[in-house]
Amino acid sequence: MGSLGALYQDMILDHNRAPQNFRRMENANRRVEGNNPLCGDRLTVWLRMEDDIIQDAAFQGSGCAISKASASLMTTAVRGKTRVEAEALFERFHLLVTGSLRQAEAESLGKLAVFSGLSEFPVRVKCASLSWHALKAALAEPDAEVSTE
Repeated sequence: MGSLGALYQDMILDHNRAPQNFRRMENANRRVEGNNPLCGDRLTVWLRMEDDIIQDAAFQGSGCAISKASASLMTTAVRGKTRVEAEALFERFHLLVTGSLRQAEAESLGKLAVFSGLSEFPVRVKCASLSWHALKAALAEPDAEVSTE
């Protein structure tokens, strides 16, 4: 594995061991349950939105390292974004993990680029995208449930 691959692996493992925003959010006004039956990932994503801006984002649940790291990085990346900006970020992330995003655009995603090699492992794409699908559902309606099935 090259040094960039090792760095990416280390970042995923770090976010798995000590995920950011891993907490229940009592003052959330949006909540979505997510489930990936293929590998058993289950999570809840909470958002607190005011005036169409994500003021806070959090998650809790259990799952593989990729799932937890993705949720950790996602909750940090969307904080302070408008609904439209978060939806655009979802689209770019989805293109990234499915291998459809150009390299220059992938680099513009900052730390999220850690997931750029997942397109080679289609089963793992669902792990990384679970929290993002939960985010998208939360932006559409206050209380929902999503599955990667």
